Amino acid sequence: MHKQFSFQHVCISLAAAVFVGTWVIADERRAPKPQFDASEGEGVFFKSLKVAFRGQVPDLNKMKAAEAQAAKQTAASPTGSQSEASGGSDNWAKLISPASIEDEVKRLRLHYDTVVSTPGAFNSGGYLEARLDLSVLATLFAVIADYSGDIRWKKDAPAARDLIARTAYNCKAGSTQVYNEAKLRKVDLEDLVSGGGISGRDAEPQNDCTSIVDRSPLMEYLELLVETLEDGVRDEKTYKDEGESIKRNAELLSMVGEVLVQEGMDEADDEDYTGLSDSMTQEATAVVKALGRDDYAAVRQGVAKIRQRCASCHDQIR
Repeated sequence: MHKQFSFQHVCISLAAAVFVGTWVIADERRAPKPQFDASEGEGVFFKSLKVAFRGQVPDLNKMKAAEAQAAKQTAASPTGSQSEASGGSDNWAKLISPASIEDEVKRLRLHYDTVVSTPGAFNSGGYLEARLDLSVLATLFAVIADYSGDIRWKKDAPAARDLIARTAYNCKAGSTQVYNEAKLRKVDLEDLVSGGGISGRDAEPQNDCTSIVDRSPLMEYLELLVETLEDGVRDEKTYKDEGESIKRNAELLSMVGEVLVQEGMDEADDEDYTGLSDSMTQEATAVVKALGRDDYAAVRQGVAKIRQRCASCHDQIR
């Protein structure tokens, strides 16, 4: 019995010795503790909050109280507060939704990509399609820049508006120089839609219709919108299938009608012309409301009235 105990005791002692020896060896293999000079962190971290802020350190409780007060004021007068905070015009928001603007920017950008493909195709007539796409895009970004509330690309809209408007003006003729400029706008649009932005470019602070778009391409665009609306309401089945498209095109039409009477646009001081344009805008707005009621007959009648307004404008305004 004594011998058996001695053998177990020896085994336990050997195991303990092996464990201790392994731990010592592992400890010896560890990297030495790094040493840092006290001055190495200077210029990277602030020594205190007082040094980090210029002037008085913000008081979190006061900031929360100010936010609560601002929220109360917004609730008391939401329309005025929203317009003032966004720096935009409520009028555009009444005519067209952010979704319709965003969808049309994306649609035009995809079409523009096909137009600016090769110098030969561009110079032989593609520049005319490019001018139309860019003129409408410049108009859309002008509206975005002046839009109240949340809307995509608002921060970049002034720069996009000015760059695109300049190239649209130059696309009155085809040349290698104009093609190269048009290709730059193709890259800008791709960056903008993908989220890259172009806000670093200089831009005018306010919309100036005289330097943004000509009336001629807008009239051409209006005709395309009306034709698409007429196709969308030719029968009730198509109306059901094309509901979203009809709404977007009607909103775009009312937006363009408002752009045409802005200060600086051709004949914007002519009462007959502005009256016809305002009537077209009202008819387009009525179509959107009829869509909301799912009233096919009213939608179709509204589109017919829009066509009548266009015919009257063409007859009276040359």
